[in-house]
Amino acid sequence: MITGVSASSAVPWQKDFQPAVTSVMEDVHDFHDLLLVIITLITVFVLALLLYTMWKFSAKRNPVPSKTTHHATLEMAWTIVPVIILVVIAVPSFKLLYKADVLPKVDMTIKAIGNQWNWGYEYPDHGNFSFVANMIGESDLQQWAKENKINNPKRLLETDAEVVVPVNTNVRVQVTSNDVLHAWAVPAFGVKIDAVPGRLNQTWFNVKKMGTYYGQCSELCGQNHGFMPIKVRVVSKSEFAKWVTAQRAAAGLEPLKQKRREVAKLNNSPR
Repeated sequence: MITGVSASSAVPWQKDFQPAVTSVMEDVHDFHDLLLVIITLITVFVLALLLYTMWKFSAKRNPVPSKTTHHATLEMAWTIVPVIILVVIAVPSFKLLYKADVLPKVDMTIKAIGNQWNWGYEYPDHGNFSFVANMIGESDLQQWAKENKINNPKRLLETDAEVVVPVNTNVRVQVTSNDVLHAWAVPAFGVKIDAVPGRLNQTWFNVKKMGTYYGQCSELCGQNHGFMPIKVRVVSKSEFAKWVTAQRAAAGLEPLKQKRREVAKLNNSPR
């Protein structure tokens, strides 16, 4: 049963981004709004300039065309002003790019592995248990939702297993592929990174709000590309610990606390 307090996915006729739940995506929203203002002002200015030119220099008002070929002041203005605009755009753009790409101190790591056409996941910090998440088909969706007590299941987005992470935690995601190019993307997190065969890419996120969030493979990978959903459930840290215990038990691993006690005892034993 879903424990989160919210869910984020695309909705019909959506005109804006999904609500941001990470600081990176909040900055993406802010940068988008800044660009929208700049682009709107440029568009209005250029349109007004074109209309003025059509009126001012029409054959009726200007029967003898001007022979002017140079205007130093105007030429300097239309060179300097675009440079200033580009700098205003570039500075926050580079800051955002740096924030998204440079990992802070991470609290845990998960590994996402793209396959045709599902995602495999590993939790190396918690015993390296793993699972594969497949999309729930439309024919099975309502029955699956009933069995799992889920209201309003998301078409083409629900999976038979889900990534679970704790809230307010720096999570590193290592991404690769077993076959062709894929991309692991969750819009509400501001995360999109390619899964490349033979290469390990990485990104990170820190979700501020508990809930269930959806994404999809965002790299054309074959005929079932549109059926590779990503489902991430963000829970409290205590609930995450219980989930890890259950996953370890299902994988035949000993409880994490017991394992840590044995490691500590081994480290403290005389040599």
